[in-house]
Amino acid sequence: MEECLKSLQAQSVPTRVLISTSTPNEHIEHLAHEYGFPLYVNDGEPGIAHDWNCAIGHCDTSLVTIAHQDDVYLPAYAEAMLSMVNKEERPLIFFTDYGELRGTVECDDSRLLNVKRRLLGPLKNRANFGKRGAKRCVLSLGSAICCPSVTLCRSNLPDPVFLDDMKCDLDWEAWERFSKLEGSFIYAPEILMRHRIHEGSETTALIRDETRTREDLIMLKKFWPAPIAHLINKVYSGSQKSNEL
Repeated sequence: MEECLKSLQAQSVPTRVLISTSTPNEHIEHLAHEYGFPLYVNDGEPGIAHDWNCAIGHCDTSLVTIAHQDDVYLPAYAEAMLSMVNKEERPLIFFTDYGELRGTVECDDSRLLNVKRRLLGPLKNRANFGKRGAKRCVLSLGSAICCPSVTLCRSNLPDPVFLDDMKCDLDWEAWERFSKLEGSFIYAPEILMRHRIHEGSETTALIRDETRTREDLIMLKKFWPAPIAHLINKVYSGSQKSNEL
């Protein structure tokens, strides 16, 4: 978590940072005090959708990035985000290419990362940012958008942003809903953050009990007839091995 906070503090453009948690403890309180970031404790039963929506609710800005505690953001992230968002008439979400952190090793080139980059190809062209077909195309074969790389343009999105009917694919579900809205999916094809892969992550646990596979099928059926969705899901489930160290 401290590595994440340091990366947020090191942005080339200063931003307001706050800490939101449903599991307060001395370590989090110490870091909040040390870095001078306000700490908010969420009410209600913890859950991913609940926690993310609470974090958004604590913010009073129109742009919100949910920085996951395991991940780090390169210094140019906020500057690039602001530059690109301000060029769009109706921005919905901004997101970037990303690399991985596997232990202490940075990995910016892997089969999964390269597949996601190909899927996001249509959005390398700014002219496609607002086209419904392009927005849905990049989501139709899997969740190519890296959730912690996303900045939400709150005024143009529904409230709540995330729904609690999924445990793993709630971000993909949100992007799918947003893809039907008028507005832009803004993609920066540069690596501007790194997502940590580790055995103790919630995603790894959900893969092991097959929650991820069941939810992936639900999502794929939003884009494809059932027989095709089942076939894609069989292939797509093989990519889950990339979450193993």
